[in-house]
Amino acid sequence: MHKLKLFSQEPVEAAPLAVFRILFGILMLWSMLRFWSYGWIEKLYIAPKFHFSFYGFEWVKPLGLWTYGLFFVCGLSAILITLGFKYRLAMLTFFLSFTYIELMDKTTYLNHYYFVSILSFLLLFLPANAYFSLDAKYDKSKRFKYVPKWNIDVLKLLLALVYIYAGLAKLNSDWLLQAMPLKIWLASKTDVPLMGSLMGKAWVPYVFSWFGALYDLTIPFLLLYKPTRWLAFFLVAVFHIMTSVLFNIGMFPYIMIFSTLIFFDAGFHHKLLDFLSKTFRWDTSVFDAKATLREKHNTLTILKYGIVSLFFAVQLLLPWRYLTYPGELFWTEEGYRFSWRVMLMEKAGYAQFKIVNKASGKWFYVDNSEFLTPFQEKQMAFQPDFILEYAHFLRDHFAKEGQDTIEIYVESYVTLNGRRSTEFIDPKVNLLEQRESFKHKKWVRPFKDDIKGI
Repeated sequence: MHKLKLFSQEPVEAAPLAVFRILFGILMLWSMLRFWSYGWIEKLYIAPKFHFSFYGFEWVKPLGLWTYGLFFVCGLSAILITLGFKYRLAMLTFFLSFTYIELMDKTTYLNHYYFVSILSFLLLFLPANAYFSLDAKYDKSKRFKYVPKWNIDVLKLLLALVYIYAGLAKLNSDWLLQAMPLKIWLASKTDVPLMGSLMGKAWVPYVFSWFGALYDLTIPFLLLYKPTRWLAFFLVAVFHIMTSVLFNIGMFPYIMIFSTLIFFDAGFHHKLLDFLSKTFRWDTSVFDAKATLREKHNTLTILKYGIVSLFFAVQLLLPWRYLTYPGELFWTEEGYRFSWRVMLMEKAGYAQFKIVNKASGKWFYVDNSEFLTPFQEKQMAFQPDFILEYAHFLRDHFAKEGQDTIEIYVESYVTLNGRRSTEFIDPKVNLLEQRESFKHKKWVRPFKDDIKGI
């Protein structure tokens, strides 16, 4: 433990942390502007009549037109993070605003939104403004050329966890033996420049599947080992640029490419900072004092270590929670989110809700398009927690119309990774008698196939 303490507290240059902060801020600002310019704020958060909530966060809702203000605050925080001005406050504001945006509607859940949220939380505890920042320029007490080594290593650890868990998740029979769902997706990419002619070949999905699993499981180690670092970065760039071209997955490829730079030594980052200083004619000599950040052994420091340790304990354990549920994970999706299972399944469904008057026995079907956007309806149709939440929303809606003695059933069929569509939800279960919880949803029909693997 003593050796570990000495290793983690060993002074290292803060330049990599500064570059990471700058790139993170730029990418987050770009993300906010992209969302705004594409009209997604209106389309995803203001226009819909109903929003799906994460369990326990039902109180997080869009703010009407004030939602634009929320995105503005998030974007402004990203600018301040980039500049390193009022860094702690800016990072806290960004974390809270971005996480609120992420939680407003479960329909928009993506792994990289979750990654940004937890990364911004971790950055709250790191002195990313100690070097090449406005805070450090104007406040000598915040200016340090050297910081404890653990501040750099925790970022490497988080990235390694994301990659390794993504790789472990690919060790299943659908991905490795059936090349699913890539076999479905790549067949529709024949119009892609340069690579399009290959996408229809039967062997290509298998190459992509096996390379993807191998890449995720090995890339952190190749990045950590100095002789293979540049090769690893080349693979990172090629891999993520290809996924960006082939699949519309937003900012995630660029976030992962630029985050990978944290693995390079300080000399590389100084070259990047020198380029920025010359471009913007900023005198950086003030940052090159030999000051070293020494962490005081007080209650606040111990609390910080405890929070960061708990953070990683959660990240290590959370992806395994699916083991506490029976049935096939890809089918029930119990424990699927927040576990770095990226692009592992092609799932589509059909859900028709039947409203039955308990007194008269009369019934009718719901037109989902009256309440949901096409994107919401698509996501709802194959996810049990969505189906349950929507049923309870329908109960509240029809209760306002005077129909407060109803039962709600659903006729639901789902296809997974090219399999035949099969019954998904027990049609005899009144969904209004069910409550959302962390318990297994027994009213989901058993999966009629077997997917081997982790």
